[in-house]
Amino acid sequence: MTTPSPRTPGPSVRIADDIRRRIARGDLSCGDKVPSTRRITEEWGVAMATASRALASLAQEGLVRAVPGVGTVVVDARSAPAARYARTSGGLSRAGVVRTALAVADAEGLATLTMRRVATELGVSTMALYRHVPGKAELVHLMSEAVFAERPMESPRARDGEPGWRTQLSCAAHWLWDVYVRHPWMAQAMASLTRPTAAPEAMRYTEWVLRALDGQGLGPHEMLHAHLTLFGHVQGLAAAMELENRARQDTGMTPEQWMASHDQRADAVEVAAGYPVLGRLFERDEFELDLDTLFSFGVERILDGVQVLISRRAKAR
Repeated sequence: MTTPSPRTPGPSVRIADDIRRRIARGDLSCGDKVPSTRRITEEWGVAMATASRALASLAQEGLVRAVPGVGTVVVDARSAPAARYARTSGGLSRAGVVRTALAVADAEGLATLTMRRVATELGVSTMALYRHVPGKAELVHLMSEAVFAERPMESPRARDGEPGWRTQLSCAAHWLWDVYVRHPWMAQAMASLTRPTAAPEAMRYTEWVLRALDGQGLGPHEMLHAHLTLFGHVQGLAAAMELENRARQDTGMTPEQWMASHDQRADAVEVAAGYPVLGRLFERDEFELDLDTLFSFGVERILDGVQVLISRRAKAR
């Protein structure tokens, strides 16, 4: 009679074991970030789902947790069970599921957000979530709505010498940009301009913008195009911001550090290909790309264009 050979553990188990050993040795202490799912996929050569399972199992043990804007970090093992109990002792609810999903997405992005991961964070079975949310698509929809409802949409006072509609559109654009800064995953969740879903809170934002343009002599299509042009500007830069946050988590490098590490390559390309105008600009001024500055510049130029359009319509009347 032969003795069956022990089963080789799957990759997610081996990855979790490796991180668990790092924590046990003290290589990773309380508050330290553990490898992100993207870093795990690169180091271990596994799929994103496998990396997510590894982190989910560690979260279920209470060794790590998702921290918004930071990533997945090691927690104090003494407080982990109490934290899990605090999340679940009040009973599972749709609002609780959404709040937990928001924390995971804020910390690690939508790629790691699964029903299983949220269930693990809550300390319940995955099936328990489906009594409150039918699936990930609906969960992301509910998360987006919760984000749009976080802060009031208030019409500001018009700035001196500026039309009221322009002040309000500028305020609305900055309001939306702040949403994306606080929740970078929203850039992916709101990516579809051509296939929007019925969402009362998001539609309230659209109404807010259109109300500023109402009565300015623009046609319905012009009002909607002005709104979508502003929205698209914010959306595009927010997508770049999300990629930057992901790159910072994966590489541990700031944009300045990354640029410095590529200086020699950039210099070689410039010398070989020859870009006289670009080179002359950089000789005069040390340009640093700041997304906030680029966002504000773009908003003002779009509003300049809308102002020209409104003036033309006024002259035509």
